[in-house]
Amino acid sequence: MKTMIIIILTSICGWVGWWIGYHLGIFAALVLSMIGTGLGIYAGRKINQLYS
Repeated sequence: MKTMIIIILTSICGWVGWWIGYHLGIFAALVLSMIGTGLGIYAGRKINQLYS
């Protein structure tokens, strides 16, 4: 279950970062997507710690 939560949150946060950054330029989209992916991993691990 831990892996599923991390994959789902990583995909959502990465997509949101890309969507926000796309309005600023392609490089900003790439950077914000990576930051969003990292936040998704962090949030997934925290959620798993709280509810496991």
